[in-house]
Amino acid sequence: MFIIFNKQKIYTYLVSIITVVLLFCISGTLIVNKESIATASSNEKLLPIYKVYTEENKVALTMNCAWNADDIDKILEILEENNVKITFFMVGDWIEKYPEAVKKIYDSGHEIGTHSDTHPHVNNLSYEENIKQLENSNDKIEKITGTRTNLYRTPYGEYNQTVIKAAQDNGYYTIQWSLDTLDYTGLTGEKMWNRIKDKIGTGDIILMHNGTEHTADSLDKVIKNIKEKNLEIVKISELIYKDNYTIDVNGTQKRN
Repeated sequence: MFIIFNKQKIYTYLVSIITVVLLFCISGTLIVNKESIATASSNEKLLPIYKVYTEENKVALTMNCAWNADDIDKILEILEENNVKITFFMVGDWIEKYPEAVKKIYDSGHEIGTHSDTHPHVNNLSYEENIKQLENSNDKIEKITGTRTNLYRTPYGEYNQTVIKAAQDNGYYTIQWSLDTLDYTGLTGEKMWNRIKDKIGTGDIILMHNGTEHTADSLDKVIKNIKEKNLEIVKISELIYKDNYTIDVNGTQKRN
């Protein structure tokens, strides 16, 4: 009787110890998994908006301003003749140099976004330096127009986690492009259109630049050809979603 009693006690103790060990292991695994999930979330790759998934027949035409302003009057004239409003992304230095052009663009009903303050390689800048690029350029926009922007296009199309996070944390939508006319290489309007005509579709964001050899004299052709495809040209703010959205691995913004 005495021996049987001790065996039962020993058996009970062993079961209790094994149970505790198993619970400890399970608990540890759960903690590790939670930490892994948190790490994965914090390391999630941030992306700009390259394109928008939409069922509406809309595309956005955008114009980067970083060089001269010689063709701005002609560009505005063509946009007015075609009853089109677009988004101009301006470098802070350009804004300072050509305030009259900025005012004309704004007064004509077009949208202004920042293209940084000094057009640096933003991937080489710290989080704080990236914010400074955004805010300094936005101050210059506000000084002329009386309004601030929440649209940002990075210089050279460069970005990394720090660049996008600095913009995101300060309320900016970072806008890339899905179609590049390559106007800055000196292409004619016909060649520009041939580059994009078989690719263009709803939700595309088209990149152009002022201050190039043929942008102004090609703009009318590009606009008319886009319209012939039954696509409406709109400003970025009229194309993108402002909330309740995700950006997939290809940079396409989608409504949740």
